[in-house]
Amino acid sequence: MKTLLQIAWRNVWRNKLRSGIVIVSIVLGIWSGLFIMAMTAGLNEQRLKSSIDTFLSHIQVHNAGFLENFDKKDTIADSKTLVRQLDTTAQVTAYSKRLVLQGMASTAHGNYGVKIMGVFPEEEKTVTDISKRLVQGTYLHQLKRNPIVIGEKLASKLGAKVNSKVVLNFQDSSNNTIATSFRIEGIFKTVNSSFDEGNVFVKYEDLAPLVGLHGNYHEIAILCNNINETVPVKNQITTTNLVESWDELAPELGYAQKTMSNFIYIFMGIILLALTFGIVNTMLMAVLERKREIGMLLSVGMDRRKVFAMIILETLFLALIAAPLGVILSLWTIEHFGTHGIDLSAVGKGLESFGMGSRVHTKLPSVLYLNITLMTLAVTLIAAVVPARRAVKLNPAEAVKAI
Repeated sequence: MKTLLQIAWRNVWRNKLRSGIVIVSIVLGIWSGLFIMAMTAGLNEQRLKSSIDTFLSHIQVHNAGFLENFDKKDTIADSKTLVRQLDTTAQVTAYSKRLVLQGMASTAHGNYGVKIMGVFPEEEKTVTDISKRLVQGTYLHQLKRNPIVIGEKLASKLGAKVNSKVVLNFQDSSNNTIATSFRIEGIFKTVNSSFDEGNVFVKYEDLAPLVGLHGNYHEIAILCNNINETVPVKNQITTTNLVESWDELAPELGYAQKTMSNFIYIFMGIILLALTFGIVNTMLMAVLERKREIGMLLSVGMDRRKVFAMIILETLFLALIAAPLGVILSLWTIEHFGTHGIDLSAVGKGLESFGMGSRVHTKLPSVLYLNITLMTLAVTLIAAVVPARRAVKLNPAEAVKAI
């Protein structure tokens, strides 16, 4: 076996250019595949994080009928008991109680349909990052009467700026139309332009008396210590209200998160399949070039199984050199851009429409590096079977006469 290994290793380097091309192609295939998938995973992770930090939170509680028609009377039942329960749940980092209304924001420049969020500013700061994303003004603490915080895109549409007046039109609990003037205290900008365009924040204490729902809430957003505690916390909450986790509130985000690993394996499988044809072609050329040599080995009594093993080993050596190099290069590149990020500001507006920022940090689970290495070796072994079978089927008498 030792002799066979030595022969196979020497055969690999008999044609350094050809072997080098195969190695480089495998390295680049692994690197490009893993890097693209790390970018995709980074974008997905960023979209999920921004959604949770901006508006989803980990868990939301509503009246069971509220999300169907946004009826103002569908407030959370027995909210005081629920709040006490959340206060005693160790895995709950923070929560925020809200009134949620559908309405119209109007200025002299136009009007636009918005979701009006009546919040307790200090609670909301602990659950969402809106207060940290202000590009102008302050967050619901400077103006004493009817302050409002709106998104930059909505402000642009309404031709509004800080200290401008905005009239909010909505219906109270008796379905009477209310039109009240609010003054813009702050303008925020998140990575989700659609959110910025359709949501405004006012104080609960200003909104509740106008709607006639003081002491009632449409929504309680809950933030856990980390995303992995979402399901345990959800299962601990005992209430007649509807309790939903982030992946139930935004199924597309949950689906993307669950299928990401499978997608990576499928994508890498396609790349490795393409590399397989190159490996098969290269090793077939190597076998045909050494047709006479292989014929002589068979003529002097070398076992066909050893010839088969020799070709397999030659191909495996190429993969054993290329796969670690490809993984190491991928790991270094992904770690580098995971720290420093990739600037995609050239397509920033397009990304914002999908809730993604313009700087993407690559990310890939460490277990995938080992799995992709094993996949590469497996694919290489499969690719080696074709040229190895071709070698053992050679007729020694005819092969030794080959030029």
